[in-house]
Amino acid sequence: MKLVVAADHAGFELKEEVRADLERRGHEVIDLGAYNTEPSDYPDFAEAVGKALQAGQAERGILICGSGVGVGIAANKMPGILASMCHDTYSAHQGVEHDNMNVLVLGARIIGSALALELVTAFLNANFKSGEERFVRRLNKVKAIEARYMIAPPADGVARN
Repeated sequence: MKLVVAADHAGFELKEEVRADLERRGHEVIDLGAYNTEPSDYPDFAEAVGKALQAGQAERGILICGSGVGVGIAANKMPGILASMCHDTYSAHQGVEHDNMNVLVLGARIIGSALALELVTAFLNANFKSGEERFVRRLNKVKAIEARYMIAPPADGVARN
């Protein structure tokens, strides 16, 4: 599977472990940083993963920060991104099967690398149950909410408050 991964400085070391494991298992991985532990801003990495998925450069993404909260919030601001923090294997596969989650979010300061690798495996082995009407209906409702509240960016691309 083609995947995109990114982390801020707090998630860098776990990202490196996850990336190496994915490559060892034959996945194609696009690494969007961070590339070291120098302080960085998690929204930049969440947006990079979201853009890559929106552009069709990868099938799924993995985002890591210290807690998982920041990158998850930022990623979910982007149309078409369905990101969720998972720290148990049930959520990691059920999020895909029932909700079509396309970004797994991990908190590097919350879980260890062994659990992270189990979560990644559960996430990647899962498939959306698109043949089940209730899951498709619910996903369509989520997409409708997203469409109702989406605000077009200003023509110059500069956000204003």
